[in-house]
Amino acid sequence: EVQLTESGGDLVQPGGSLKLSCVASGFTFTSYCMAWFHQAPGKEREGVGAIYRTHTLAYYADSVKGRFTISQDTAKNTMYLQLDRVKPEDTAAYFCAAVSVVGGGYCDFLPDYPYWGQGTQVTVSS
Repeated sequence: EVQLTESGGDLVQPGGSLKLSCVASGFTFTSYCMAWFHQAPGKEREGVGAIYRTHTLAYYADSVKGRFTISQDTAKNTMYLQLDRVKPEDTAAYFCAAVSVVGGGYCDFLPDYPYWGQGTQVTVSS
């Protein structure tokens, strides 16, 4: 059974930094994309960034490009989201997701990600 567990959400001041983690387990496939999404109250869920399992470069939404960074430690089955220069509009529940892909190499938000974590809350406020 695939399980994704996020952690690291917290209250942070505008302009501050935070690092989220997503630990994955139970994967039976070797080619997959992992992604971060966020959802603010009353709004639809939006993609933040996505990365292929063996890559270091990620795809980012325009709203976070240059401020957020995705990284991963494949030995620990963990994906990270570094949030820098956060803004109040970054306040949301952050979710990690995974999807098995054929071919691999490029990941974005278009796939129908079937596996999701429970989310971790990030609140940006002074």
